[in-house]
Amino acid sequence: MSELRRDPLNGRWVIIAPERADRPNAFLRRAPMDEPMSSPFLPGKEQLTPPEVFALREPGSSWNGPGWNVRVVPNRFPALRTETVLARKGTGLFDQVSGTGAHEVIVESPDPRGHLGTLPQEQVQRVLSAWAERIRDLSRDTRLRYAQLFQNHGQAAGATVSHPHAQLIALPLVPPDIVEELAVARAHFEEKERCLTCDVLAQEREDRSRVVLETATVLALAPYASRSPFEVQLFPKAHKSAFERTSDAELAGLADALRLVLGKLDVALEKPAYNLFLVTQPLREPDAPHAHFRLGVRPALALWGGFEWGAGLTINPTAPEEAARFLRQTEVPS
Repeated sequence: MSELRRDPLNGRWVIIAPERADRPNAFLRRAPMDEPMSSPFLPGKEQLTPPEVFALREPGSSWNGPGWNVRVVPNRFPALRTETVLARKGTGLFDQVSGTGAHEVIVESPDPRGHLGTLPQEQVQRVLSAWAERIRDLSRDTRLRYAQLFQNHGQAAGATVSHPHAQLIALPLVPPDIVEELAVARAHFEEKERCLTCDVLAQEREDRSRVVLETATVLALAPYASRSPFEVQLFPKAHKSAFERTSDAELAGLADALRLVLGKLDVALEKPAYNLFLVTQPLREPDAPHAHFRLGVRPALALWGGFEWGAGLTINPTAPEEAARFLRQTEVPS
């Protein structure tokens, strides 16, 4: 039976409709992308990208040459630019802000076929460390207010280059969804003096039906009001507001859990395309008792249609309890 569910973290409503999974082509599949060895991110092709702004390298290797483990370069076709002067204006009811910001590409590995679900744990930790370092660096620009880290893995998820990479867009404003979610969390804390996310995690750990995996430091869930099939969210079990202020030990635990979750999705869904994204605090804000960062993973299995765009509601044909049960039982090859 279908039902509507409300996400307690942000107030969004979702329709869970398992019977719709019986439709032909209920889950999106697309053909493979370009040949990985044609990637412009391969070692030895560094001249094909803008000069790097950050890299984790082997000792003795040269800047903008081979020998890197993780490499960060400006996007060749940036959505926003740091050199643009920040300006705001209004024309009647229309508000406008100049395209000030930053848009970077974080290449996860010299291996064009490896991704965060297949790379060694220590390499995944290097990637997360690079994410945190770039957010810390961009936060020094006081024009920028929020850093959105995301990855489109696979053509169906919006990737245009098969070599796995993440992107980081720093914005001169805080996105409305983040503002709304923080307001919900703040209201909960003001009423109950408890973090809303911590309350959700405590309830989910007791219930267990939506737990995908639990490690010493991370809880991975199929959210109660999942907006798409097999969506998974990863939370630090200890209260943590800002991703960029995680310790090396915390990054190691998060890297291990993320690798396991992506590995399970690879096996269970036959290597799906997916979108990975970070939800964290706005830049430069002090640690807050109501804010709790997380990573989200959404396999690209379904498209939005007219109902979703018109109503602002999504229809998910896979109940999160069923998705979590299936993923819990999925073994990842060692």
